[in-house]
Amino acid sequence: MKLLILLFLALSLGANAQQADSVTYLANIKQELTIQWPKNRTINLVFHGHSVPAGFWHDHEVHTLESYPNLLLAKLKKQYPYAVINVIVTAIGGENAIKGQTRFEQDVLVHKPDVLFIDYALNDRFSDIGKVKEAWSSMIQSALAHNIPVILLTPSPDQRLNILDAQNPLEPHVQQIHQLAEQYHIGLADPYPRFKQIAKRGELTNYMSHVNHPNKAGHEIIADEILKWFTK
Repeated sequence: MKLLILLFLALSLGANAQQADSVTYLANIKQELTIQWPKNRTINLVFHGHSVPAGFWHDHEVHTLESYPNLLLAKLKKQYPYAVINVIVTAIGGENAIKGQTRFEQDVLVHKPDVLFIDYALNDRFSDIGKVKEAWSSMIQSALAHNIPVILLTPSPDQRLNILDAQNPLEPHVQQIHQLAEQYHIGLADPYPRFKQIAKRGELTNYMSHVNHPNKAGHEIIADEILKWFTK
């Protein structure tokens, strides 16, 4: 009987596991973004990850204003003209989630995010996927313990990989990110399928500034996927 009860509970938890609802998940934040001075406050959007959110392009150039955190800011300001929004990028080029987790409290939580975005998959493929999951889970749990909504990002492409091949090294991480969003009932911004569609058309180079760094057009795709969570 005890075994049956445990099985029932496991199945129930599995059935309830799903990503957050994009309409309701950030409802409080979206409402705050509409408030006018003097009753409004600064909303902090924190982007934690590797070189892509940091804005790296080719030849180590950093195109901050053409990277998706700031492109998102421009899009949000069109929707929310009265909002005061801080875009805070804690990303470091070359870093993976395992390293990013170690500095999470001192570099991320200190900014008191109103929404946290995590983008590490592109670099995580070089590390043990189990340890990567532990790092993502630790950051998610820490954020949720502070009542911070979290949106996970699937990766942008690396042109050295065939992202149309289901066996490419990014695929397990993409699936794991989906699973984490479902497990913790948090947000998911999913540009990866968009980039796969572009790759099918043979147009991927038009969206890349470098072998593994998007150009502005590529960053626009990522920003548009995040923007869905802020639509009124």
